[in-house]
Amino acid sequence: MTRKTQQLSELGLQVSYLEAGQGTPLVLIHGVGMNADAWFPQMDVLSRYFRVIAVDMPGHGESSGFRHPATLKDYVQWLALFLQTQPERSFAVAGHSMGALITAGIAIDYPQWVNHAIVMSGVFKRNDSARNAVLKRAQELASGNVRLDAPLDRWFSDDHHEQPLRQKVGTWLQQVNLDGYARAYQAFAAGDRFYSERWNEMQCPVLVMTGELDANSNPDMTRQMAQAARQGQAVVVANAKHMLNLTDADRVNEEILSFLKPVAAAVTQKEPVKE
Repeated sequence: MTRKTQQLSELGLQVSYLEAGQGTPLVLIHGVGMNADAWFPQMDVLSRYFRVIAVDMPGHGESSGFRHPATLKDYVQWLALFLQTQPERSFAVAGHSMGALITAGIAIDYPQWVNHAIVMSGVFKRNDSARNAVLKRAQELASGNVRLDAPLDRWFSDDHHEQPLRQKVGTWLQQVNLDGYARAYQAFAAGDRFYSERWNEMQCPVLVMTGELDANSNPDMTRQMAQAARQGQAVVVANAKHMLNLTDADRVNEEILSFLKPVAAAVTQKEPVKE
């Protein structure tokens, strides 16, 4: 696995990303407060079949951040400009939480770049109570008066097997650039409705996944997104909460490999994708 950087001259930003493997490119986009390392269970497995590119979102990890109030559209454009720097012209794109919103957005606005989309723990048309809660946290982050690790109880269960992962994610939250976190969270807070009426424009197949116990992205949202897409399928992981790519990595990896089997088999030829 190699860390690389790419300048986006149009935006005056630097993108930092992790890369591993060869073949069809699979781009991974983390959620607010995280960084590319949050995909480590996927990098380990999926890099056997794909050229996996896990990006640090603007203002996260080692990527520079926006210097203006940014909307979800800004993050989608940022990803599109990054993809244009890569040698390929067609990508599978997977995102978690805020990254899921970016994934849906780029599949809708730039269909020529995306052959498959994976929307994981994404939000869709929040109710008023949920919307008010995320707007309140966005305001707290903007003011700097906030507990950075407050989401952990919603993201993880009390299962002792999840505690090392909870601690790792808590460390990432404590290390986050607060300005980058606040700007991304503001976009996330308003982003659930940004593309919600345009899912039928998505031309590629889309896999929508969430955890059964996810308080942010509930199973009803997941089914609604899948139904709104032309080629959507929904997967609800039993007993999982928000960070299912970490807590239920084996199941998530299996679902991704099964979904992407057509493009993996077409390029890599190295070893069969397990069923």
